[in-house]
Amino acid sequence: MTRTAETAESAETADTAEDYASTIQLRDLWEDPYPIYRRLRRHQPVAWVPAANRYLVTRHKDVVHLERHPEIFSAAEQESLMIRVMGLTMLRKDGPAHLRERKAAEPALRPRIVKQHWMPAFQRIADELIDGFQERGEADLFSEFAGPMAARCLALVLGLPEVDPADLQTWSQALMDGTGNYADDPVVWQRSETAAHAIDEAVDTAIGRLRAHPDASVISAMLHAADPLTPEEIRGNLKMFIGGGLNEPRDLAGVATYALLSHPGQRALAEADPARFRDVFEEAARWVAPIGMYPRQTTTEVELGGTLLPAGARLGVVLGSANRDEDVFADPDAFDIDRGERSHVAFGGGPHFCLGSWAARAQVGQVSLPTLFRRLKGLRLSDTEPVRLGGWVFRGTLNLPVRWEP
Repeated sequence: MTRTAETAESAETADTAEDYASTIQLRDLWEDPYPIYRRLRRHQPVAWVPAANRYLVTRHKDVVHLERHPEIFSAAEQESLMIRVMGLTMLRKDGPAHLRERKAAEPALRPRIVKQHWMPAFQRIADELIDGFQERGEADLFSEFAGPMAARCLALVLGLPEVDPADLQTWSQALMDGTGNYADDPVVWQRSETAAHAIDEAVDTAIGRLRAHPDASVISAMLHAADPLTPEEIRGNLKMFIGGGLNEPRDLAGVATYALLSHPGQRALAEADPARFRDVFEEAARWVAPIGMYPRQTTTEVELGGTLLPAGARLGVVLGSANRDEDVFADPDAFDIDRGERSHVAFGGGPHFCLGSWAARAQVGQVSLPTLFRRLKGLRLSDTEPVRLGGWVFRGTLNLPVRWEP
């Protein structure tokens, strides 16, 4: 091929890619984003998508690169939907301001504390939930186990044991819907504002109690840190934890259970060696990243993935796409706990690596999954109702109807 022909072909590919990105609709992303991501990775890995009002970054290597350079790709996005919903949290800060708040919360979520203090409580909650439906022989594990399990565990870890788990789930979903409200739906904004006010009241009550009686919780750690956080800082960060800290383990539990029930060979491997439920957790996080996209903003003009980005460019860092990048993961659409590649980015990277990742691993990979498959004999998917998945900013199962031998 001549250079002229190469140039013409490249131009045609670029035009086609740009035209394609402009046609992407949020509803299509919500239904099944993976074919869209595959085409973007191949033809325009950093693409302006008008429907999302940002550039979507879809390749693994570009996601890793930007997380290593927070001075260029800032978490402090202007006019952030997350800031609108939650206030200014540590996730929307960089540098010393971010580090100060992260260090204040960190003691409650360290691996040793998770193992010694929180895991026994996680196990008790899992068994109590299963006790409530085991004799029935059928359940929707999304609404009857994964959601309540995540809510009850999170309430303990945060320092909100008096909050009704059902309220916590409602608040979490409202916050997540708000931070993903790129369609600017006023009903969604109203729900998220109502949830934010309710959380503030619950946090203020907890602060009053924990000032006098410290414990191992996140709120207590923030209050009694060497550089304590203010009530306003605690309120904002608790909204962040209630959002991501509930939907992540809930959706990972749902996706991992669904994956095993629909992949008998993978299930057999895990049941033969329960330690392998940890591998199930990691592969489920890669296969369907529960946080599918989060924002960043450029601080200067920079090239990324072959696209020249102006200063102030709004980015969507698409973990759901990076985790299925063909250049990193063999047969990326397959669920395979034996895969050698363990470089998924489901928990982000760099300074903003997910603070609750150890708690999620313990709650789902070491407690929820082994307990479900041990106690519910003959666990199988319902033969009358299909499992549904949805979302792209956040993605997971929407239901999980199952049966077993009571």
